[in-house]
Amino acid sequence: MAAGEDAAADVVAGRACGSCSLCCILPDIDELEKPANVVCRHCVPGGGCQSYATRPQTCRDFLCLWRTEPLLGAHWDPAVSHMMVYVQGPQTTVLVDPAQPALWQHEPYVGELRRWAVEARRKGGYLIVYVGDDVTVVE
Repeated sequence: MAAGEDAAADVVAGRACGSCSLCCILPDIDELEKPANVVCRHCVPGGGCQSYATRPQTCRDFLCLWRTEPLLGAHWDPAVSHMMVYVQGPQTTVLVDPAQPALWQHEPYVGELRRWAVEARRKGGYLIVYVGDDVTVVE
């Protein structure tokens, strides 16, 4: 998506963030000097962003895969899975809530992640899972 485009145009009908704030917690956000796995200083967990109108472009442009990919099942809702998935170029990234570190290794998640990894490799990419400081390339 080009800078300045409306990310909401790509949202799957009926999918909303709801009380999920994982995108304000799990990734590092350079513009805000926010490290990974730390709640953003503008975030009200479960309640949104206090500076939504003035949030940086990175935040404006971002939507997790749950919001944009209609083929993801209900179990991938970040409020259910405790994971945030996004695609950036050839890389599919899964950020796992450190409070639920092993959930991604159980079905239905691990089977789907393995299938996605195979598809990513077929296209010259890869799938990587972050749980805190632990990094796993899914084969």
